[in-house]
Amino acid sequence: MKSNKFLFRRFASHTILIIWSISVGMLLYFIIISSFKTNRTVFRQLWSLPEKLNLSNFLNAWFNLDFARYTFNSVFVVISAVALIIIISAPASYALTRMKMRFAQPMTFFYLAGMGVPAQLLLIPLFKIMRSLNLIDTLYGLIVVYTALSIPFTVLLLTGFFLSIPSELEDAAYIDGCNEFQTFLKIMVPMATPGIVTAGIFNFTALWNEYMLALVFTTGTENRTLSLGLYSLYSALQYTSDWVTIFAASFLTIIPTIIIFIFLSEKLISGITLGAIK
Repeated sequence: MKSNKFLFRRFASHTILIIWSISVGMLLYFIIISSFKTNRTVFRQLWSLPEKLNLSNFLNAWFNLDFARYTFNSVFVVISAVALIIIISAPASYALTRMKMRFAQPMTFFYLAGMGVPAQLLLIPLFKIMRSLNLIDTLYGLIVVYTALSIPFTVLLLTGFFLSIPSELEDAAYIDGCNEFQTFLKIMVPMATPGIVTAGIFNFTALWNEYMLALVFTTGTENRTLSLGLYSLYSALQYTSDWVTIFAASFLTIIPTIIIFIFLSEKLISGITLGAIK
């Protein structure tokens, strides 16, 4: 029989999760319905549905306030960075976990130490390096920064997935004449697909909403990402009380992450549980 202490902890944790889920759901609901209202009705009819769908807020944000360009910048930067992160981190994780190397364990701790360094401490040296390479205020420079700072977390995440793959598959590949590269590409990558998808989702979500690095390494307006564009839009429109356009822009910003979690939530959960089994 389960103890009262265990039942109390379970009840408390479930209560906190339910309250948090309701709060997030209410906030998301308010943003969505407010983005279709007018400035006159947004606060008069706070929680009620809009009488009609007002798409002018989205059109204003998309065409007149450069949100189309900001969206293109974010899509290009984030997808390119996530692709580079996976291409670099997957072979590194495979080498650290499956190949018999002398310094595998110290290298793993080296990646772990990289996660412990706050990004704020790296801003000045990174800025000097990127300026020497003429990559300040460029999309390619932002891709390089995102990739470099995301590799330690991704390597450590993928090591758990490669460790969970049975070694018999690797031995069978060697018997069939596969070398290390062929074993990694034909055996390990398909087996670790849930982990790679999980790493891609985590990195995409983090980089899509990233603000600090984009603010530091993007000095002009041409290469702004969505997070910078949304903040500049808020700064410009808060004095004109055009709140519905701000809500519409916010809704446009969170649409990709919502779509990802709707269609890939099962793979994300399966990937997390698979990586926990070693």
